[in-house]
Amino acid sequence: MTDLLPPWPLFSAFLLASLALAVTPGPGVLYVVTRSLVQGRGCGLVSVAGVAFGNLGNAVAASIGLAALFAVSSFAFSVVKSAGALYLIYLGIRMFRSSSVENPASKPEVAPLGRVFREGFVVALLNPKTTVFFAAFLPQFLAPSAPPMLQSMVLGSLFVAIAAVTDSAYALAAGMVAPMLRGNSARRMGLRFGSGIFVGLGVFAALAAARSDE
Repeated sequence: MTDLLPPWPLFSAFLLASLALAVTPGPGVLYVVTRSLVQGRGCGLVSVAGVAFGNLGNAVAASIGLAALFAVSSFAFSVVKSAGALYLIYLGIRMFRSSSVENPASKPEVAPLGRVFREGFVVALLNPKTTVFFAAFLPQFLAPSAPPMLQSMVLGSLFVAIAAVTDSAYALAAGMVAPMLRGNSARRMGLRFGSGIFVGLGVFAALAAARSDE
C-alpha cells in the first residue's frame, strides 16, 4: 500500500488540497446541510453516504480516463455540468412544492432514506468540480514505479474519506439546529429556504456553464 502513496511532502500537499476542496461549500455540502436542517442529523448522515458514493464514482471515472475526456472536451464538461444544474433546480422545485401543500395540522412529510441517499449520490456524481480536481491534481502525485490506475484509485478513495468526514461534521452541526424547526410553520420555512438554496445553486451553475461555452 505504501508503494502506491507519494513521498510525504507530496502526500501532505495532496491531503491539504483534498481538505480545502472538501470543506468548500458546494452542491454536496449544501445538500447535506439542507437535509440535516429539514429532517435531522440521521437523515443528514444518510445524505453524507450518498454524496460519498457519488464522489467515489467520480474517482473511478477519473481512474479510467473519463476525467481526461472532460479536460479535452468542453462539450462533455458542459453536458455534465448542465445536467447537474437542472437536477438541483428540480430538487429545489420539488422541495418548495412539498412545503406549499403541507397541512399545518399534520406531521410534515419525511423523505424516505433511500431517496435521500439516491439524491445525494446524483448531486455528487454530477458535480464536475470533483472530476476536474482529480484530473488536475492526481497526475502530480503519481509515481512511475507503480500502476497509475491503482495509485489514482488509492488517492481518490482517500479524498472520498476526507470529504465524508467533513460532510459528517456539517451534518452533525446542522442537526443541532434541526430541533428548532419542529413546528410546522418553522419546518415549512426550512423547506422553502432549502428549496431556494437548491434552485439558486442550480441557476448559478447553469449560468456558469453558459458563460464557459461562449
